[in-house]
Amino acid sequence: MEIRIFLFVLGLFLGSSSLFGQKTTSFVNVFIGTEGTGHTFPGPSMPFGMVQPGPDNRDRGWSHTSGYQYRDTLLLGFSQTRLSGTGINELGDILILPIHQPDSIKARAYDKSSEKAKPGWYHVRKKDGVEVDLTCSERVAFHRYRYPSRLAHVRIDFRHGLRFVFDEKATKPLVISSAVTIENDSVISGYCQTQNWVNRIYFFTIHFSKPFQNKRSISHNQSDQAPLYAFDFQLDASKELQIKVALSSVDVEGAKANLTAEIPHWDFQRVYNNNRNTWENYLNRLTLKAPRSQKVMAYTALYHLLLQPMNMADVDGKYRAVDDTIRTAVNHAYYSTLSNWDVYRAAFPLLQLITPEIIPDIIESMLVHHEAKGFLPIWTVWGQDNYCMIGNHAIPMIVSAYVNGFTTMNTQRALRAMVETSTRSHIHSDWEVYNRFGYYPFDLIPDESVSRTLESGYDDWCVAHFAQLLGDTTTANQFYQRSQYYRRLFDPDTRLFRGKNQYGAWRTPFYPLTATSPLNNPGDYTEANAWQYFWTPTQHDLSGVVALLGGKTALTTHLDTFFTTPAVAPNKFLGQEAMIGQYAHGNEPSHHIAYLYAFSDRPLQGHHYLKRIINEFHKTQPDGLIGNDDCGQMSAWYLFTLMGFYPVNPASGEVVLGAPQVKKATLKIGKKILTVQAPSFSKSSCGASAYQWNGLPLLSPVIPFRSLTEGGNLTFKMTASCEK
Repeated sequence: MEIRIFLFVLGLFLGSSSLFGQKTTSFVNVFIGTEGTGHTFPGPSMPFGMVQPGPDNRDRGWSHTSGYQYRDTLLLGFSQTRLSGTGINELGDILILPIHQPDSIKARAYDKSSEKAKPGWYHVRKKDGVEVDLTCSERVAFHRYRYPSRLAHVRIDFRHGLRFVFDEKATKPLVISSAVTIENDSVISGYCQTQNWVNRIYFFTIHFSKPFQNKRSISHNQSDQAPLYAFDFQLDASKELQIKVALSSVDVEGAKANLTAEIPHWDFQRVYNNNRNTWENYLNRLTLKAPRSQKVMAYTALYHLLLQPMNMADVDGKYRAVDDTIRTAVNHAYYSTLSNWDVYRAAFPLLQLITPEIIPDIIESMLVHHEAKGFLPIWTVWGQDNYCMIGNHAIPMIVSAYVNGFTTMNTQRALRAMVETSTRSHIHSDWEVYNRFGYYPFDLIPDESVSRTLESGYDDWCVAHFAQLLGDTTTANQFYQRSQYYRRLFDPDTRLFRGKNQYGAWRTPFYPLTATSPLNNPGDYTEANAWQYFWTPTQHDLSGVVALLGGKTALTTHLDTFFTTPAVAPNKFLGQEAMIGQYAHGNEPSHHIAYLYAFSDRPLQGHHYLKRIINEFHKTQPDGLIGNDDCGQMSAWYLFTLMGFYPVNPASGEVVLGAPQVKKATLKIGKKILTVQAPSFSKSSCGASAYQWNGLPLLSPVIPFRSLTEGGNLTFKMTASCEK
C-alpha cells in the first residue's frame, strides 16, 4: 500500500506543470525598460491588444511617454491605453483613481514595495490603503479595488491623456469635444475626441460592479471639453469594487458589444487566467537552453515585441479608418500602432517568424490605409497617421513579407500602392525636389535632408526589387536608378554623406560627430550624425558603398574607425545613447552596422561588438533597456542577435549570420520547427568560426529567410578568439 501511495504521489508530481516545470510567463519581467529611456510599462495587455490599463505617474514629459517611470511613487491614476517604448506621448484614455478618503494627502501615493506585475496582471497598494489589481481582455480593461472600509470613492477623469507636449506649463486642452452619459447608477458611456500626436476619437462604456450612491462634477476650468467626476459607493462586506472599461473606435454600441463578448461577468481571476494563458501560448513558440538571466531577458523581449501592432477592430470587425469612415476588416483584424521607421528593421521580420498568422492582416491594413489616404502609412496610432520620422517604410515591410513567403497579397495592388506613395508628394516626401536634384538640398529641405535622401533611396530599392520580382522591368529600372541617388551626397574628402545645397555646394562648416534632430537640434540628420547615417545605403547597396570607400579593406578600416571614434557630449535626446565609439545602440540607424563586419576582412570583429552590445546594453533590471524600445524594435534586435542572425536588408529575403549568445534556441513557426544551436557555446565564446545548415557547411555568412521559415537546423561552431 505504501509503495502504491508513493508511486501515485510521484506521478502527480511528474505530471504537474506547476510543480515540475515553470510557466514561460514566469520568466517575463515587465519592469525591464520602465526606468530611464526604455519607456515600457508594467500594466497588463493582451498580445496585439487594444487596451493596456496601468499606472500613470505623469501625463507629459519625455520620460513619461508610457505614463510611467519605475522610480516614481506618486499616481495620477490608472488609464486604459498607452504605447510601449516610444519617444512621444499618446493615448492614456480615461483616468480612474480609487480613493479611500477624498481629502487625504495619501490618495495619490503608493507603497513601492507592494508593486507587483507579470503578464496579464498589475498590483499595487496605495498609501491610503486601497489595493489595486488590473487585468484585461483584448478590448476591455478590468479593475479590482479593495478598500479599507465599506465607504469607497472613485474619480474618473475624461480630460486625461498622455500628452505630446514637452512644456510642463502647457495648458492647451487635450480633449476638444466629448459627450459623457450617466446611463444609470452602474453604467457610463460616451466618447472623447482628442487632439494630440494624432487627432482621434474613442468611444467607451464603463460598468461598475456596485451602484454608486452619489456623483459630483469637480471640473471648474471653463476650457475643459470633458468632465471629471467623483463617485461615492457604499460597498458590501467584501469591501470590493470592480470596474470594466470597454473601448471602440466606432461607436458606443461597439464598445458595449466588445464588453459583452469579452467580459460579460465579474470574475477577475477568470479574465486574468485567460490573459496569462494566451501569453503562455505565444511565448511558448520560443524555447531556450540558457541560464535564467538570459531567459528573463529573452522572454521579456518577446513579450515587449508582441504588445504591438494593436488590432483596433471591434469584435464584429468594424473599425474607424484613417479617412473617418467605418469599415469592416478582413478576418476582423485591422492593425495600427505601426512605428514603421523603427519596426521595419527587425521587429516586423521577427513577427514573420513568431506570429506568421497575423502578417497578411498587417499588410492588408497598410494597403487599406493607402487606399483611404493616398499613400502608405508612416506611423499610425488608433488608425491615424502622425507622420513621425522619415521615409515610407511600409514599403520594405510589404516587400519583406512577400519575399519571405507571404504571397497571398494582391501584388499589383501592392505595387501600385508603393509607386503612388513614392511618386505623389506628401508630408516628408517631396518627390519633385528629390527627382529634380537627385537628393534633398538642405537649402530647400532644411531638416533631415541627408537622412531623407538616404532612407528614400532604400525605399526606392525596395520598390525596384518588388517590381523586378513581378516582371515589371520599366518600374524596376526607374526605381533602381533612384536608389542610387545616395551617391550624390558622398563627399570623397570626409568619406561621409554630407548635406548639399541646390547649387551643389557642401554644407559648411561640417561637424560629422554632431547629431541633429528636428525637435531640438535641426540639421541634416535624423536623431543621428553623419557617421551613423553613413551606413544606411549598405542595407540595399553594400557593394556600391564598398566601391565608394575603395574596397573591402577600406570597409574594414571605416568600420573600425566608426566603432573606436569617441562620442562627443552624447545626448540621449539626439539618439546618442548606449555608445561604442560612434555606434549608438539606443537608436535604430545603428542597429545593423555591427553585422556589416561579416563582409569585411575581419568578420569576428563584428561578433566581438555584438557580444559587447548584448551584454552591456541589455540587462534584467528596470533600467536594462538603454534607449527607447520603440514598439519592440530594440527587443527584436536582442532576440535576433541572441539567436545569431539579423536582417540587415529586411527586404532582400536574407539574414546575415553573426554569433549566437545562447547554447540552443527553438522556434515554432506554424507547424515547422527551427532549431538554432551552438553546442560549444560558453561565456568565454566570442564568435562563430563556421556555420552549418541541416548538417551542410555554409560558405557565406548569409542564409535565405525562407529557409528559416521552412524549419531546419542552423548550427554555429563557436570560438573563444575574436579580433579586438
